[in-house]
Amino acid sequence: MERHYFISDDLDELDRVEAELESEGMDKPQIHVYSEDDTGVETHEHLHNMEAVLKKDVVYGTELGAVIGVAAAALVLLVAWVTGLPETVTWIPFVFLAIVALGFCTWEGGLFGIQEMHHDFKRFQDEIKAGKHVLFVDIDANQASALQRVIARHPSLRAAGTGSGTPAFVITAQRKWKEFVHSMP
Repeated sequence: MERHYFISDDLDELDRVEAELESEGMDKPQIHVYSEDDTGVETHEHLHNMEAVLKKDVVYGTELGAVIGVAAAALVLLVAWVTGLPETVTWIPFVFLAIVALGFCTWEGGLFGIQEMHHDFKRFQDEIKAGKHVLFVDIDANQASALQRVIARHPSLRAAGTGSGTPAFVITAQRKWKEFVHSMP
């Protein structure tokens, strides 16, 4: 899927855009709004706010920390093997230290990530701080014309580029989960 970004300073207009996109056959999991005005987004019927944790770079930071942790764990085990210490003390303390190094680096990566804006949205940092809102829509190739029709009806919406979107299987899973939850008695 491809992600299209748009910037607006009017949540009411974004609410109308999202309603029109849904009437064109796009699902709620395909459409999100990134805004610092979470309360304003929540008060609009159609707007789908980004989860707070996804506004930060926690996942990326954790992944980066895990990669560094694997390297640190490998270094601990390599040093132990080169020095020959496990032959006198056993491997248990070194394996434990390697596990602790991996866990600590992963945890620290997450802590660093939670302090940073998500890397996909850093290019919009100035607009968001200025009180504007970023609408992003993940579309399949067959939905491009519907998106263009809706956007053409809203000239104050400013196109802000494209990027890689959420994988289609994730959106399908979210849709099916919603259908399952709503079918429960």
